[in-house]
Amino acid sequence: MVVQINREDFIYEVKTFLKVYFPNEVISCLALTNRSNDFLIEIEDDFLSVSYFIQGELKYNSNASEEQIKHIGRIVDKIEKRKEQKKLMKQLISNVATQITGKVQPWGILTGIRPTKVVFNLRKKYGKDTNKIIEILSKEYKLSDAKIQLMLKIADKEQEILNKNRSSETNIYIGIPFCPSKCLYCSFTSFPISKWQNHIMDYLNALKKEISFLSEELLKGQVNAIRSIYIGGGTPTSLDITALEVLLKAVKNAFNLAQIEEYTVEAGRPDTITKEKLLLLKQYGVNRISINPQTMNQKTLDLIGRKHTPEDIIKTYDMAKDIGFKTINMDLIVGLPSETTEDVKNTIEQIKKISPNNLTVHTMAIKRGSQLNDHEHIYTYASAESIEEMLNITSEGALSIGLEPYYLYRQKHMVGNFENIGYAKKGHECTYNVEIIEEKTNILALGVGGITKIVTQGGKKIERIENVKDVEGYISRIDEMIDRKRNFS
Repeated sequence: MVVQINREDFIYEVKTFLKVYFPNEVISCLALTNRSNDFLIEIEDDFLSVSYFIQGELKYNSNASEEQIKHIGRIVDKIEKRKEQKKLMKQLISNVATQITGKVQPWGILTGIRPTKVVFNLRKKYGKDTNKIIEILSKEYKLSDAKIQLMLKIADKEQEILNKNRSSETNIYIGIPFCPSKCLYCSFTSFPISKWQNHIMDYLNALKKEISFLSEELLKGQVNAIRSIYIGGGTPTSLDITALEVLLKAVKNAFNLAQIEEYTVEAGRPDTITKEKLLLLKQYGVNRISINPQTMNQKTLDLIGRKHTPEDIIKTYDMAKDIGFKTINMDLIVGLPSETTEDVKNTIEQIKKISPNNLTVHTMAIKRGSQLNDHEHIYTYASAESIEEMLNITSEGALSIGLEPYYLYRQKHMVGNFENIGYAKKGHECTYNVEIIEEKTNILALGVGGITKIVTQGGKKIERIENVKDVEGYISRIDEMIDRKRNFS
């Protein structure tokens, strides 16, 4: 598909949004010429127009209305004007693309990963006028009624958590980039632990150095402002018990865990979890863990490279529950290769029997960094219609065991253009998940691939400080990683 556009600064947004309607198309953009190739997009200050041609003949067209042109013309601030131009451009593209494909996108013109931010921004402007907010979400953002109600409900849940934020609050992420093996769908920074076994202590020593800098220098006198700690990966429990204790001891020595509301370790894969490791986590103050099935169908587990059975999931969960963990999250992925609605029904029925107090349902995302993009293998995926049915199955299943949606985010390259939703029983919502999505407080990220986010200008700006994404680089450049944070502060 060839798109002609006269504004280079909008090319990224155009390509991203067109992919929602035409996921299998290779989209290229050209400057305006006398030829008409597929889409023609004109943005001239206050005027916008989107046209679609077939063999040089105009087929569909959508222009900005006189009222919309006047609205943009009244905006003086350049950044605000561009935002309104982008929103209007996506509305016009949506009008034309819907005519071409016959598809109405339930998420309308939204492509960002944090939809609830739109609700929070509208509430700042319109307060408790929910009817006005619904009108804008429907007319300007073209959202379906179901997605609007979902966003409003989740925004309420998130607000309850955000209301408890303190000034200068900090949340901490610690990355352990090792796994027993890399799952087929995974695009995270993770490495097979067998290949790095001789460097694990080197990595932990570097990590301990960054943790000490955090507690002794960056947060000196503010350690009680830490609300949550999240150790993720990778799979942190892929560490053997000696290495795991080195990590947990470093965290305990650095921070006053008694003052921390939530302390999560992603146990993740049951083939990395033992009773001894669970007892160790409990001993060191961890009060929330994840045990992630992704699916309860053995054929899919084998396909995606998970070295465990559905029975292993149940045994591990029961063991963690008996040990006394307050909150146990379970992750599922909807839309895994070759899975059908019947497979998802089987998964959710098994999960209902377990009845976790926290469940996160992800829609399959085919990322560039995953093995799913290995063109030597062809994988089959469910249609958008089937994905929607699968998500409805998981939603109904979650609600049936007392779980309510409490946080939401979206990703690029999601099969069917849907969403990821976290469900929880009252009191078991994940604080860290809400904080990382809504970006209202500082997130200090340590370890390989960690991205620290510092909230500045009263929440109007997010400053990012990135760590390197390779293990050797992190170990050899740990002083540089520390200096990046030190220099910012």
